[in-house]
Order: sequence, then structure tokens, then C-alpha cells
Amino acid sequence: MSDAPVFLLANLVVQDAAEYRKYEKGFFPLLKRYDGEFVTYDDSPHTLEGASPRPGRLIIFKFPSEDHAMRWYADPDYQALAEHRRAGSQLEFLTMVRSLPSRG
Repeated sequence: MSDAPVFLLANLVVQDAAEYRKYEKGFFPLLKRYDGEFVTYDDSPHTLEGASPRPGRLIIFKFPSEDHAMRWYADPDYQALAEHRRAGSQLEFLTMVRSLPSRG
């Protein structure tokens, strides 16, 4: 695994806002546990070309390495919390995008 930063992109449709809020409340402490950063989200992304993702929330967050991201995702506390996301939304995709390694 590379030490280059990685970005995670998620696209989901919130179907039960109260259930999804339970996920949001616990999400940020777990993200910080693995040095993750919330970058942004958009409930109405604008597609310039190609097929648009399903209407919903597009979220971007960043980790300092692939190892950090994979440990965050595998964390039993995160997986327990993710049950609220699964109950309150339909996830279209959760995709990891690797940064280019440094040229130094």
C-alpha cells in the first residue's frame, strides 16, 4: 500500500433522515481517529459530461494513506455505526481514489 493520500467518494440517497443523522453524529470522531478529513459534500452535484450519478448526496473525504482508509473502514466501531447509514440510505458507491506518489 502506498503512503500517498487517498480520497473516498461516496454517493448515496438518504431515505430516512433520522436514521442517517445517527450515522452523521458518530461519523466525524471515527474519521478523525484515522486522521481522515471531511472535504465536502453536495446534494445537487452538476455533471459536465457522461452519465450523472443517481441523484443524492456526493461526499468526498481524505485519508493520509490507503492503510489509514482501510483501517477506518474495517474498524468494528465504524462498521457498527455504518448500520445506521445502511438503514437510512441507499449507497450507490463508495470508491477509493489514490493520489499520485510524490516525484521526490
